[in-house]
Amino acid sequence: MVDVKEIKSFKLAPFTKMSAAIYGILGLIAAIVMLITLSIVQVTGVLPQLGQFNLVTGLGIPLIVLLPIGAFFSTIVVSFFSVMLYNALVPRLGGVKLELEGNGVEKIPVVSFSLILSAIGAIWAFIVGLVLAAVFSPLFSFISAISTMPAAANITANITNVSGATMPTGAGVGTAGVLVSLLLIIGLPIMAFVFGFIWNALFALFYNYIVTRVAKIQLEFSQITGSLHELKQIPVLPTALAVAIVYALLGVISGIISGNYGEFISDFIIYFIETALIALLYNYLAPKIGSIKLNLE
Repeated sequence: MVDVKEIKSFKLAPFTKMSAAIYGILGLIAAIVMLITLSIVQVTGVLPQLGQFNLVTGLGIPLIVLLPIGAFFSTIVVSFFSVMLYNALVPRLGGVKLELEGNGVEKIPVVSFSLILSAIGAIWAFIVGLVLAAVFSPLFSFISAISTMPAAANITANITNVSGATMPTGAGVGTAGVLVSLLLIIGLPIMAFVFGFIWNALFALFYNYIVTRVAKIQLEFSQITGSLHELKQIPVLPTALAVAIVYALLGVISGIISGNYGEFISDFIIYFIETALIALLYNYLAPKIGSIKLNLE
């Protein structure tokens, strides 16, 4: 029997703590892989010598510290704010719905899934655009001010006379700065929402009508009280296989657009390994640091 559940909200602390722990460990694993790779490169002499620079001690060992710490703290910020956005947007847009049969996700309703995830992505894009605009705006203003100085104006005039090309004036640079800021603050969120909605909709459609014939995402929920549930465990193999197949299908589309026709193979391998590691780490960490808790109705 299929049971439709809507994720109404996530508990902030458990979600953030689990996400940061998982990605901190993944950062450590990535750093170790890079250290081994750099050691092989240095020993085999694949790359030319870079003077006295040692790839292992100069780059590999620092990454052992920097990658896990960077992944841990950046995930805290991203996870905490994303969950806050999700919980705030659900009353307005509706939450992600899942059609469950036992532990298996039989279907992901397309609109609810795509709408809220693309909205969160658009808000993040707005924040990024705002930060970039704040960085670029003073730069354009500085260039505009410099170009109006007498010496700079003379140089611009001489270049124009010699080459015949029209050099941007101070006003032109200022206008360009305003346009770039508008594109970053307004255009970037709109693009993020539109392309995010399309991408998430394709994810749900591929999963619903193709992937579930081969494998299904498995999520073992346990009721705590009322609508409050916890995600007890994530069965590794079926979940990793299902996610990897979805991204392989998406990789076919992006590969056709970019001309990299073998992208779906690398996407399948990468997402299978990543999802399997996340599931394994979740299952290991949940009894120790606490599982993700969410309200399902």
